[in-house]
Amino acid sequence: MKTYFIPQEMAYDGSQLQPLYAYLNHKVLGDSILSWIGACDISFENMIDGEDLIEQSPIKGSRMLHFIIEIFHTSLFVGVTAQRLFASIARDYLQAQAGSALGREHLIRDGDDIYWNDKKLSISIASRSAVSTQIHFAMNISTLGTPVKTTSLEELHLEAPKVAQDLMNLWQKEFGQIEIATKKVRPL
Repeated sequence: MKTYFIPQEMAYDGSQLQPLYAYLNHKVLGDSILSWIGACDISFENMIDGEDLIEQSPIKGSRMLHFIIEIFHTSLFVGVTAQRLFASIARDYLQAQAGSALGREHLIRDGDDIYWNDKKLSISIASRSAVSTQIHFAMNISTLGTPVKTTSLEELHLEAPKVAQDLMNLWQKEFGQIEIATKKVRPL
């Protein structure tokens, strides 16, 4: 699992969720996790969540921390499982790092989303192409421009670049350990 933090800010519009995005745009070949900071405004043309399309729910934010994970040779079920595992890793990390900002409260993971009380921190989707599974996961850095009640990394007193690097490292470690676990057992 390769990691790469894109140093320049760029907006996420949904078009980045495509096979080989990391390779064709950032020369990162194979299983990977990319991260960057930028606005989010997903057009209905690029929206792949059927529920959001049916409800015509806008997905946007003025400044978010984005992740795209691409895993080859997997099913969509494995991709959604990985999406929820990444959300769990992110929730655990943020809970530990935010500490005093949360007081006695806890961050909650519900499916692939993270909440602080009734305020949403993250968005996420997983999809499958002919060659790989892709996951987009993003967290609000700011609550400006969000169409629903949200919280942010700013409210948790966390710096997005550090969060990005730490979560990519945690994901890389977890993915590596999963791969090792699949290669050390005898078949039945």
